Amino acid sequence: MSQRAAAGPLHTSGRYESLTSTLRRYVLATKPRIIELLLVTTVPAMVVAFEGWPGTRLVVMTLLGGSLTAGCANVLNNVYDRDIDRLMGRTGRRPTARDELSVRGAVTYGIVLGVVGFGLLTVEANLLAAALAVSAILFYVFVYTMWLKRTSDQAVVIGGAAGCVPVLVGWAAVTGNLSDPRPWLLFAIVFWWTPPHFWALAMKYREDYLAAGLPMLPVTRGNEATSQQVLLYSWLLLSVVLLYVSTGVGWMFALPALGMTAGWLLLAHQLRREQTVKAGMRLFHFSTTYLAVVFAAAALDATI
Repeated sequence: MSQRAAAGPLHTSGRYESLTSTLRRYVLATKPRIIELLLVTTVPAMVVAFEGWPGTRLVVMTLLGGSLTAGCANVLNNVYDRDIDRLMGRTGRRPTARDELSVRGAVTYGIVLGVVGFGLLTVEANLLAAALAVSAILFYVFVYTMWLKRTSDQAVVIGGAAGCVPVLVGWAAVTGNLSDPRPWLLFAIVFWWTPPHFWALAMKYREDYLAAGLPMLPVTRGNEATSQQVLLYSWLLLSVVLLYVSTGVGWMFALPALGMTAGWLLLAHQLRREQTVKAGMRLFHFSTTYLAVVFAAAALDATI
């Protein structure tokens, strides 16, 4: 009796740890850090669209629906890419790469996330927001993951459009339309931000991409061409920021956005001169802060 009594709590604890570990793997398969980055653009877009706080329920439900649909895309991406993920140090520990999740289970999980996210956005926001979120899933999985990523060194340019869609989802959730030019300009800011952001990081992980046979720009054309492309897209980023300023926004957006973009350009020119991983990582780390500051400034400007 005493042995059974002693074994009971241990057995329960073991099952709890196993369940926790399994749930953790499913969460990791959604790439939560990437979702966080995408959602940085959603709330500010909603605030700009409403010119103030659009309501806590709508914001929370839109974020939840957006997180679920983004998670769907990321899970399906992980499943399809598990063969190349195993070859790269940066991605080799993903649950799908280590076969810690079954293909059938992961695919089912991803589809359920997408369906629930679509339903939530449809009910709590509107059909346009839900349809945009699903279009991002389809584009990311079929155009980027299954086609461009393995065939073109421009994959992050075209495929990066999927990561810009949360801006449109947030705007559509508030207004029900995309007739205003501002959501498209915010979309364009993320679009031109994306290639330098990823290419700068890719310089550090060039050997990983080479081992996996992926045609990332630093692999196919080297650091010199990569730094040149980064600089080109950085100036394109400035042009879009200036266009957004020309829509009549106030200094609460103009000063931080132009100041951050000037800092970005300095780092991009430095990368062009040095063409080193160290210079690339300086730009990469700055780029994550850049996006948060610019979109926060847009939201603050719209409310004051």
